[in-house]
Amino acid sequence: MEDTVSVHPSFIRIDEDDHLTSNTHYFGVFDGHGCSHVAMMCKNRLHLLVKEELKKNEWKNTMERSFRRMDEEVILWDQQAGCCRCELHGPESYGVGSTAVVAVVTPDKIVIANCGDSRAVLCRNGKAVPLSNDHKPDRPDELNRIQDAGGRVLYWDGARVCGVLAMSRAIGDNYLKPYVTCEPEVTITERKAEDDCLILASDGLWDVVSNDTACGLARTCLKGNRQSAKMKSPPINDVTEYENCDPTCSNASLLLTKLALARRSADNVSVVVVDLRKVCQML
Repeated sequence: MEDTVSVHPSFIRIDEDDHLTSNTHYFGVFDGHGCSHVAMMCKNRLHLLVKEELKKNEWKNTMERSFRRMDEEVILWDQQAGCCRCELHGPESYGVGSTAVVAVVTPDKIVIANCGDSRAVLCRNGKAVPLSNDHKPDRPDELNRIQDAGGRVLYWDGARVCGVLAMSRAIGDNYLKPYVTCEPEVTITERKAEDDCLILASDGLWDVVSNDTACGLARTCLKGNRQSAKMKSPPINDVTEYENCDPTCSNASLLLTKLALARRSADNVSVVVVDLRKVCQML
């Protein structure tokens, strides 16, 4: 299991009119490959980098600079030969990386930064609205970018950068730069009253579950169990490690994960569901 998730409700407060503040919430899903240490570094550090950069930049620059700094930290860690089982692959673990899909939710915006083939989907008025586009090597614009940089896309059990990596953007993977870049695509979506929930998940879910099916299932689960969210104790399962998790969101995430496994997903599955109907407690 090389996936991990990061959940930080109210991780920062944004000043408004010099005297009011608004809660801003952070959620991330990281799908590691080669080993888990890059995904774990993203889990432990990326939200802190976003917090630092947000003090100096607008949203797009904040996310781009945060992802770039995260990539630089990963490369430095590799060069210092950190303690990790992936050292079996060589003295410098350049063949390790991770996707990263991050959502920052404010009272009026949903900011998504995506690097790789994990995905963010918004359920709005009962319909699925993709907020990110998967970075696959055979996506026309990604294919052109790779070829313009001097790389090649080869087909070996699907399209792969240089016949190796099945995604065209990732944090880490230094041996495939500049063909594989850490630059995220950033989208900023205005929130609406009819927004139901937000789903972040690794490709282990999306390989076997469509956007529409995932949104329909999560929406139904949240709608049918919102009253039970008032209970104080979280559900008994092995999925969540977060004390602030809303049980209804945890149950929706667990249900989507079980569906992917029942459909024989061949990859790791990590899912975060955010209830956008909530005002203060987002997960």
